[in-house]
Amino acid sequence: QVRFVESGGGLVQPGGSWRLSCAASGFTFSSYNMMWHRQTPGKERELVAAISPDGRMTNYVDSVKGRFTISRDNAKNTVDLQMNSPKPDGTAVYSCRSSYSSSQWGQGTQVTVSS
Repeated sequence: QVRFVESGGGLVQPGGSWRLSCAASGFTFSSYNMMWHRQTPGKERELVAAISPDGRMTNYVDSVKGRFTISRDNAKNTVDLQMNSPKPDGTAVYSCRSSYSSSQWGQGTQVTVSS
């Protein structure tokens, strides 16, 4: 059974830093791309960052380039999202997903960027 458990959300001050983590299980983690998405009420879910199976290739949505960093630990089956200098428009529920399955999502973790 594929499962994702996100953690680390909370109240984040603009210009600060924060780290989200996602623990995955139920598939061969090291063989698949991993992605972080975010969604706010009334808006489409947005792909924020992606990382290749070996961690060597990463991609980011333009709005977070240079501020967010995605990383993975294939020994622990985890993927993290380091958020530096978050902005108020980064307030959202952040969820992780694998290219193993397009329909499986975690419950997400709420990040609120506010002073």
